[in-house]
Amino acid sequence: MAHVKEHRAAAAGSETRHVLPPLPYDFAALEPHIDAQTMQIHHGKHHQAYVTNLNNALGKHPELLTKSLEELLRDIKSVPEDIRTTVRNNGGGHHNHSLFWTIMAPPPPARTGENAPTGALADVIKRTFGDVVKFKELLSTAATTQFGSGWGWLTVADGKLEVFSKPNQDSPLMDNKVPILGVDVWEHAYYLKYQNRRPDYVAAWWNVVNWAEVSRRYEAAR
Repeated sequence: MAHVKEHRAAAAGSETRHVLPPLPYDFAALEPHIDAQTMQIHHGKHHQAYVTNLNNALGKHPELLTKSLEELLRDIKSVPEDIRTTVRNNGGGHHNHSLFWTIMAPPPPARTGENAPTGALADVIKRTFGDVVKFKELLSTAATTQFGSGWGWLTVADGKLEVFSKPNQDSPLMDNKVPILGVDVWEHAYYLKYQNRRPDYVAAWWNVVNWAEVSRRYEAAR
């Protein structure tokens, strides 16, 4: 599976523009948990809009096009005030979604039992939260109780795991925390299939978590 690393492509001169990363699977690959129409609209319309709006804002300050998305978000307070809110919302949306697509994957057809982390990530989850079940309950609660739009996050900071929610498209990078797992609870992520049943969507989402990618991100972050 292809990993999304840097989401910029060369443009005229030395400038770079952010681009929409391709999905690493088909739109229907996550069914029945997440439907194909939601994935198509979510990726091709919502995520694309974040990329377009981000590029338009950065075009007003071309010197910022030399910075990576991570650099912009970590140092959001240094972004010029006239575009800061736009970069916060759309840069955050671009980074959050680029992570989101990669930490999901079609569940293996022959898999039996629960989809759960293994190895070092499983060990640190158990040490931090008690066990995997408690961890899932914490993240599910953070996501489902986030008022309005936002995300539930598992992050690494100073080598330690943390679970919390953030509103809108705010990135954990803005708080110097590295996101390794996130669940999108904006209504556009689930409303076509689940309507107002956010807890049902979050419960189903656990079936498509790509734990191999989350483990890779954990190892890189620590």
